[in-house]
Amino acid sequence: MKPSPLLLAPDNHSLVLIDYEGQMGFATKSINMAELRDNTALIAGASRIFNVPTIVTTVAEESFSGPVFPEIEEFYPQATSNYLDRTSMNTWEDEGAYRAITGLGKKRIVMAGLWTSVCIVGPALSALHEGYEVYVVADACGDVSAEAHERAMERMIHAGVRPVTAMQYLLELQRDWARTETYAAVTSLAVKYGGAYGLGIQYASRMLHHATAEAEPAPKA
Repeated sequence: MKPSPLLLAPDNHSLVLIDYEGQMGFATKSINMAELRDNTALIAGASRIFNVPTIVTTVAEESFSGPVFPEIEEFYPQATSNYLDRTSMNTWEDEGAYRAITGLGKKRIVMAGLWTSVCIVGPALSALHEGYEVYVVADACGDVSAEAHERAMERMIHAGVRPVTAMQYLLELQRDWARTETYAAVTSLAVKYGGAYGLGIQYASRMLHHATAEAEPAPKA
């Protein structure tokens, strides 16, 4: 009855969101931008719902790459969150970012961002080298071509990175619909950003409500 220790849980990992900025998004061709933004919102929202220690890092925000996606700021407003700006393409080589990530004290790190072949490969392989377990949210990452993204994912998987998807991340943290304290927030997030699955949740909720209302006896006069 015990779940696998390989499963992600709110208290067994940290999340690092890397370079979700306009300049990086403009050249991303491996995934539809609307889908990428939705998937980014799913993981950012999930980490907020479940209080996962989360780092948001940017590269040359003021001079080159621009502001982060609004889907990041929805859950981690820049005015109230600690954003770490860098010059290095590899987050792991920036002293401030490195100290912030390792200072969270989690030996399991989930990463996602742009681009897969540069800004994700670098810290993922570096963290692995230092003995961390690394998960990458594959469909919340993107690159200049499908080839670039796929080869980067293969390279990381061969090295020991574990791939997951955005919806998988959200549902793996919820794990049990009987966890009522997060049920409403999780389903609301899925309805807003979960595509067809979210539409299905909305449909089922509405139809169940109508069916229940119709089944109730009419009030007595």
